[in-house]
Amino acid sequence: MRIGILSDTHDHIAMVDAAVGRLNREGVDLVLHAGDYISPFVIPRLANLRSPMIGVFGNNDGDRHLLAARFAEYEHLSLRGAFAAVNAEETMIGLLHGDDRELLQALIAREAFDVLVHGHTHQARVGDTGKTLVVNPGETCGYLTGRPTIAVLDTVARDAEVLSL
Repeated sequence: MRIGILSDTHDHIAMVDAAVGRLNREGVDLVLHAGDYISPFVIPRLANLRSPMIGVFGNNDGDRHLLAARFAEYEHLSLRGAFAAVNAEETMIGLLHGDDRELLQALIAREAFDVLVHGHTHQARVGDTGKTLVVNPGETCGYLTGRPTIAVLDTVARDAEVLSL
């Protein structure tokens, strides 16, 4: 299974559209969003994904009630709150924003998930920590690093690739 991963879109509509276009061309089966959408007006742009998307809140997401309401307008989009446990064809994935560093490190150390996906740092990183593959897709917005990125996880190969937009 191929899973698209993005985080920290921060209302950058052009980069959201670029990420959606790229993930659609990649033919991913599922998309995970690790939070920091910021405003509800970005959600209809994410609805252009051809695959289902599961998301969680980030620390900069303002009106969470309205964000949840916008997600609910689209059958293939799901907003799970602060954390999601996703079973993707026998690959257990933990999804969170990652702003609670102690929680993030505890989840990694427990090795309870095959893959742990987070954002928040705006720094793309893919690496094994014990039995857990840790994936941070970087920032879709490109605001802090000047390098907008997403990632694609291959659950069969148990590896992820960071893609520049």
